[in-house]
Amino acid sequence: MPGSRLHICLFEDQFSRNFFPLTCFRPVYDLRCGILTLREKILHHLSASSISLYVRQYLASVLKEENPAAEINQISSDRRSPAGKVCLLINGRCIMNRKLAGVLRKATSDVLFTTGGDIIAVRLSGDNLARSRTRLYGDSVDLSELEGLPKVEVEANLVRYPWDLVYANESELINDFLLLTRNRRGILKAGKIHKSAALIGRKNVHVGRQSIVGAGVVLDAEAGPIYIGQNVRIFPNAAIEGPCFIGDGSSIKIGASIYGNTTIGPVCKVGGEVEHSIFHSHANKQHHGFLGHSYLSPWVNLGAGTTTSNLKNTYGSVKVHIDGRLVDSEKMFVGLTAGDHAKTGINATLDTGTVIGPSSNIYGSAIPSKFVPSFSWGEAEHLMTYQVEKALSVAIKVMSRRNIEASRAYQDLFRHVFSITQHERVNFST
Repeated sequence: MPGSRLHICLFEDQFSRNFFPLTCFRPVYDLRCGILTLREKILHHLSASSISLYVRQYLASVLKEENPAAEINQISSDRRSPAGKVCLLINGRCIMNRKLAGVLRKATSDVLFTTGGDIIAVRLSGDNLARSRTRLYGDSVDLSELEGLPKVEVEANLVRYPWDLVYANESELINDFLLLTRNRRGILKAGKIHKSAALIGRKNVHVGRQSIVGAGVVLDAEAGPIYIGQNVRIFPNAAIEGPCFIGDGSSIKIGASIYGNTTIGPVCKVGGEVEHSIFHSHANKQHHGFLGHSYLSPWVNLGAGTTTSNLKNTYGSVKVHIDGRLVDSEKMFVGLTAGDHAKTGINATLDTGTVIGPSSNIYGSAIPSKFVPSFSWGEAEHLMTYQVEKALSVAIKVMSRRNIEASRAYQDLFRHVFSITQHERVNFST
């Protein structure tokens, strides 16, 4: 977009609640798929002079703390550029790629980009931007008043439910690996790799600085690349199959089996058997037990022996509880979707397509319901409300162990999530 200053605005639309409980504590564009979050992909592919982040109002204070240089829920005017500001509004559910970014960059006039009736992006400038600036935001961006703009149909991947992220993970691990390593060849030998470790398809393996790959580890990148970040510890005899990502500061425990299409974000501890799953960040599954086709939010902790089902005995499609309704995923494999600070006790068994709300603590031998309300406490048959101040006290302790302070804004957010999920617990004891 020559001659103008490009301002990128990421927004949430009315489908952000489809990703609950993953989006209770964050905007949809901060969900991870592959190595990067949806936001990081967009900003990697599109250079911008400035950015705005549109988000549900209750998330605004925490988002501002985390992004002090960004505008939150506003787009300011720009008097420094004679051509005026050009704004590219991008749907936060979009998985950006090089081809789509090229199409968006080439736009020279205001236009609405759509795919299958959904809005992917809007290019706005001048009077169109000025008119829209004052009425863009409610609790999701409504672009219906822009229907008069010319429309361009584009090819784009717009995720709609949590399992869409899990199923896109395979291709996005490969795409992100190429994006982040395109100026390098073969393995980055900045880490320490034991001489007995086996590297299969080593040109597709990246090991970051100060990472340790222990004795007897197998890194099998024949089926897809393996990207290991910085300060990662792969303990002896672990086996990792690509495509796979292990984020900065994470640990893979002794003898772990990490199958392909798995993302383990920063500062996670993972053991046992994992396949085709996403750990957003700061999530633990240290012990034996199976996890498949699942998405774990930050601060989730699965107790020793916790095992999830990701396939029905009938081999039928899995139905999942989404924002108060049962949705047919039309997928044969769907595992666990867990919100922030959710915890399971030892030997917990979770049914196919289980959803656990934020800050729930479940334990016992019985299989819980496929929907565990937010801030639940107890055994499957006797759940009660996990009172918010007690839950918050534990969350503060957990976060401090990773040197992360729960700010006043974060604590207010925590209490607000308790409030907006109250309807899930109407039959609970208090």
